[in-house]
Amino acid sequence: MKTYTRPLDLKNGRVDMSHGSGGRAMAQLIDELFARHFANDILAEQGDGAVLPPAHGRLVMATDSHVVSPLFFAGGDIGCLAVHGTINDVAMMGARPLYLSAGFILEEGFPLADLQRIVASMAAAAREAGVPIVTGDTKVVEAGKGDGVFITTTGVGVMPEGIDLKASNIKVGDKILVSGMLGDHGVAIMSQRENLTFETTIQSDTAALHTLVVAMLESVPTLHALRDPTRGGLAAVLNEFAHASGHGMVIREAAIPVRSEVAAACELLGLDPLYVANEGKLVAYCAAADADALLAAMRSHPLGRDAAIIGEVIADEHAFVQMETAFGGRRMVDWLNGEQLPRIC
Repeated sequence: MKTYTRPLDLKNGRVDMSHGSGGRAMAQLIDELFARHFANDILAEQGDGAVLPPAHGRLVMATDSHVVSPLFFAGGDIGCLAVHGTINDVAMMGARPLYLSAGFILEEGFPLADLQRIVASMAAAAREAGVPIVTGDTKVVEAGKGDGVFITTTGVGVMPEGIDLKASNIKVGDKILVSGMLGDHGVAIMSQRENLTFETTIQSDTAALHTLVVAMLESVPTLHALRDPTRGGLAAVLNEFAHASGHGMVIREAAIPVRSEVAAACELLGLDPLYVANEGKLVAYCAAADADALLAAMRSHPLGRDAAIIGEVIADEHAFVQMETAFGGRRMVDWLNGEQLPRIC
């Protein structure tokens, strides 16, 4: 690491245009903030990219951009969210995440203390997941042309032979499972935006799900499909898979796990939990004969202890998604028109 005349003022300093100029100030920001927190052997080479060792298996890559507001929320922040979100995208393909890259768009005037907090959170999340950040980029835009910080992360992973997770695998009779309580992330964000308080703080569920996926695939290698219900929530995933597979879906309202605090907050805010974003949950499809074994594997993992079977795939030429309500009838669960919760991830 280079030596500079004065260290960054990480307590009171702010991002300025020179931090994106490619000069000494940018080099110092990278050295004293990003490189210090993200430190690993590949990043230490300081190249324009990362030279990665050969991987055995099919490569999987996913990219996700994060524009969440507020940047800090109960249970997490944009930093750990950026790590978890991309790891989960790779994991939903059945791949083992190996490496991450990170791109930052910083707004002039953004406090360096907040940036350090975000970067430290990203570093901690990457270390805990065992998926290092090995390359990245930083740009600075003028004050008023950003919103503090936007982060784009790209993940690379490797998919073992024999794993094939995609919508076309879904068959009539398949069971639909979720890994836990739904709506926590979206309601945590909205509660903070609206300054709502509850007896129990609602926290984001943001988490890296790759170890849960490993446990699931070890139990049921013939798992048909996975998806994490982020923007648009459970309803979006069900409709995406119904459309892609050409089959209908029926879920049972009574079987869908939702915290009482989240249900109450959704009622207060006029939201439907089915459409609320999650950042640490997944939806799985498997053959009916495998459902009990898969459920047991999910519940044996800390991130799947509240897993549940919530419905099944049916023959329906219209590929509709329906829900059996608590009152005994059925209602349509359609695509969301517009965005119920903007800037949620």
